[in-house]
Amino acid sequence: MKLIDVYPNDSSMGGYQQLVRGDVMRGKFRKSFENPEPFVPNEPSPVSFVMPDIYHTFRAGHRIMVQVQSSWFPLVDRNPQKFVDIYKATEGDFQKATMRVYRSRSMPSQLKVLVME
Repeated sequence: MKLIDVYPNDSSMGGYQQLVRGDVMRGKFRKSFENPEPFVPNEPSPVSFVMPDIYHTFRAGHRIMVQVQSSWFPLVDRNPQKFVDIYKATEGDFQKATMRVYRSRSMPSQLKVLVME
């Protein structure tokens, strides 16, 4: 997951995005590190993730962007997108995957941000 500070597109900066914090959590460990579970295709599954604090100041007019992705290669080992031991995955285990973040009344998503005063 990545937390990004999006600068406005103004004449002084031209607008750009700054990575504030990025961290990795394998989805198969979303409930337990001892008992990994695969996701069920097309079935929403709650995932709770706490990213370590960074004490970043978002200036007025900036936006917060959250990126959820299934791979961050080459910074992190390749993700086969299949419920296998990554270190024993064969080329045939690697496949395409679609990630969805739901945001409806019945399946809300949220981002909690601590604010210092």
